[in-house]
Amino acid sequence: MADRRPVRRRSPREAEPPGMSPRRAALRLMDAILRRGDPLDVAMHAAAQGLTGPDRAFAIAIASEALRWMVDIDALIDGATAQILPDDVKSRAVLRIALAQLLVLKSPGHAVVSTALPLVDGGPRRLVHAILSRAQTEEWQLPDRATLPLATAERWAEQWGLAMVEAAEAGWSAPPPIDLSFAVEPDPREWPEAVSLAPRQRRLPRGQAVESLPGYGEGGWWVQDLAASLPARLLGTGEGRTVLDLCAAPGGKTMQLAAAGWKIIAVDASTKRLERLGANMARTGLSAEIVQGDIRSWEPVAPVDAILLDAPCSATGIFRRHPDVLHRIEPRQIDEMASLQAALLARAANWVKPGGVLVYATCSLERAEGEEQISAFLKANPSWSVEAPRAGELPAAIVPDRDGFIRTLPGLLAEEGGLDGFFVARLRAPSG
Repeated sequence: MADRRPVRRRSPREAEPPGMSPRRAALRLMDAILRRGDPLDVAMHAAAQGLTGPDRAFAIAIASEALRWMVDIDALIDGATAQILPDDVKSRAVLRIALAQLLVLKSPGHAVVSTALPLVDGGPRRLVHAILSRAQTEEWQLPDRATLPLATAERWAEQWGLAMVEAAEAGWSAPPPIDLSFAVEPDPREWPEAVSLAPRQRRLPRGQAVESLPGYGEGGWWVQDLAASLPARLLGTGEGRTVLDLCAAPGGKTMQLAAAGWKIIAVDASTKRLERLGANMARTGLSAEIVQGDIRSWEPVAPVDAILLDAPCSATGIFRRHPDVLHRIEPRQIDEMASLQAALLARAANWVKPGGVLVYATCSLERAEGEEQISAFLKANPSWSVEAPRAGELPAAIVPDRDGFIRTLPGLLAEEGGLDGFFVARLRAPSG
């Protein structure tokens, strides 16, 4: 007798191969970054909802490497098609993340192909399959250095020269090492594989799980690029004096200042980022007064001894860790950030006691957000002065320029793993 039970048809998603979830998330990440201009960490909140830790990490790795190598991956795609695929078609997006897996992350070819084709969603599956097959048959290779987006390369070459662009490409070609900052100088016996580039700092090879490193639970250290530690180093020891840490979250500089004995008022406009700052302070056992406020309207009740203004910026200096930034930031955003920085700097200068110190910093490789910003401030405020770093305040390899400014560029400490791009200036208020 024939079986008359209804036949249950499998939906397309049910028939998909394993490993689709992180790939779909990576595709959503790329769309949010390249089409909407969202930062990677912002895009992750929506794109990776419901993913487990390993799948989330894999999605971020796929998108990060696709962005890092996108210029070179696009060149390979364009060389394999009779007609150039438009930038915004899904087939190009799928090929970008698939080739990033194949050529950078070294994922198995069969897994790359089987998970790429369902992502095309009615598009040219045969084309995608043919290009991925050709990539494996011809053993495609990426260049030794990841090529910067043309607009960025031209802008940086004009500001810093071609050697800087080449150094930036070398630094961009792989995720950077892990830098740790310590509340007190660590015992070298506990960190035998670490390199020390400055007091209370250690550098470890990339790829390690931070939570599994010695002393994480005890909170004696935090992750912080060496360049990011320079602004707080210029304030020295606090000895109970008060410092305003403006735009403080997520708190690396706040923890440095607390460990150095400052009485801190840490201010940030973002409630979510302040939650992270509070968690970091709790883990390390350090303390600060945490204030939610927009410093365009907020102000302290009284002048303070020192201010650290880590100003909002284009963040082009942290492109090694955030490869999305070079695909999002254009001159318009740089100009907007420079205008905001000028307003914040002028406002914060009114909150420093006579003879006090203001340290201005940006994680930017744009002169408009660094050298030009401070030059304009000094022109408008001639009674203020630049106080150049003194001997012993900075790591030996980092020296101020002739104006007393600190500028870390790609290529600095390259053999040791490099640094993020930062600008830092220490300004002294008039004595009265």
